[in-house]
Amino acid sequence: MTDSTNKQGFTKAGGQDRQPAEQRPAGTSTHEAQSAVRRTGWAGWPWIIAVAILVIDQLIKIWVKTHMTLGESTEVTPWFYITFIENNGMAYGMTFINKLFLSVMRIIAVTAIGWFIWQTLKQGGRKFYIVLLTMIAAGAAGNIIDSMFYGLVFNESSPFYVSYFVPFGTGYAPFLMGKVVDMLYFPIIDTTWPAWVPFVGGDHFIFFSPVFNFADSCITVGVILMLICCRRDLELMGETVRRGLHLKKKDDKKGD
Repeated sequence: MTDSTNKQGFTKAGGQDRQPAEQRPAGTSTHEAQSAVRRTGWAGWPWIIAVAILVIDQLIKIWVKTHMTLGESTEVTPWFYITFIENNGMAYGMTFINKLFLSVMRIIAVTAIGWFIWQTLKQGGRKFYIVLLTMIAAGAAGNIIDSMFYGLVFNESSPFYVSYFVPFGTGYAPFLMGKVVDMLYFPIIDTTWPAWVPFVGGDHFIFFSPVFNFADSCITVGVILMLICCRRDLELMGETVRRGLHLKKKDDKKGD
């Protein structure tokens, strides 16, 4: 029997009425997630970006650590140096947070951002926003790798000799207590404050003085571009978090 359409806009097939597609109930959440992922392309592409960032970051760090002594600096241009330092703290050498606490917080942050990336993919979010989230997560993961494993597989860095690999577990620090390797130094402005400037007159001034690594730059670029270009996406992220917390509270009340 051929299909025909009645006056109410329903389709007859085999003698039974069916609702048109636009009036049918929405599909399952799994189906909707798969459809959203199809709209943004293959769901694994953020992994390619993340792995590329991690590989580049680790190759640079390992080369510097095994070819330069601690504190050694090589001029590339007058405003760009490769300067090998290590730090226990956050990006750009900040050290005001306990090392173990910082490592744990990094792991939590990367896990949370990874969850946001997956949620954004399922909802068909903008690719540019997903790229920035991936840059931030991969950058944080790059420094986590240093903290996790460098203390286990390298000997202590020194100004007198280059570091080298040692048998696993015989390095200079326990798990999560390794030092982060930094090497990118951009003293774009190197001058002295005029004597008439209050408080700092006559002092030496360098911009930009912190030494950082490739992972730090991915985090910084990702955050800055996100704040400039993705305000609406950040608002949606906040709404997702609030919705999740609200549902959790409802579940907790039901449990009581």
